[in-house]
Amino acid sequence: MLSFLKANILTIIVVVILIVIVGLIIRTLVKDKKSGKGLCGGDCSNCHGCPHGQ
Repeated sequence: MLSFLKANILTIIVVVILIVIVGLIIRTLVKDKKSGKGLCGGDCSNCHGCPHGQ
């Protein structure tokens, strides 16, 4: 087990960093969604999916 960790430590570190980054992105998206912020640029006049722009 220890030899596996030694042989793959860089890969493990990169995977952990990527998991953390993706988790932070998902957390931000959920937080924005709960606070009412949309995922678009905010120009509702050109958005067919926005109820405020029609």
